Amino acid sequence: MDKKIIQKAGKYFTAEQKHKIIQELIETQCTKVELWEKYTGEEEEHGQLLRWMKQLGYNTGIKTRRPNIVSNLYPMAQKKINPPKADNTDDESFENLQLKKRIAELEKQLKDAELKAIAFSTMVDIAEKEFKIPIRKKLNTKP
Repeated sequence: MDKKIIQKAGKYFTAEQKHKIIQELIETQCTKVELWEKYTGEEEEHGQLLRWMKQLGYNTGIKTRRPNIVSNLYPMAQKKINPPKADNTDDESFENLQLKKRIAELEKQLKDAELKAIAFSTMVDIAEKEFKIPIRKKLNTKP
């Protein structure tokens, strides 16, 4: 029976083999994953090639991956710009939107003002009861 011994990838390559793999990576247009799969049979390399490059003194700033877009085979379709309409419906809808925002803002301010008035009235009522002094002005007083 064959038993497959699983070792970490960095342990079963000699320094010469690592140099060879890194040289192939630099010289060819292969990706790191493709080379890793070619030499190990594994689909993921988990940054091992980059670690080797650092250990062996290679420039890690070199471009080691292919561009995602090789060429512009299918240029984007140009978006057609419609000429402005004579009836200005866009302007009217924008104005309506602005007016609705303004109405909502004013309603919020009104609600806040009503809450402040209720709080003030409650505060005056409590102060009149605690200190037993009249704070509010009487309505039927003569000047």
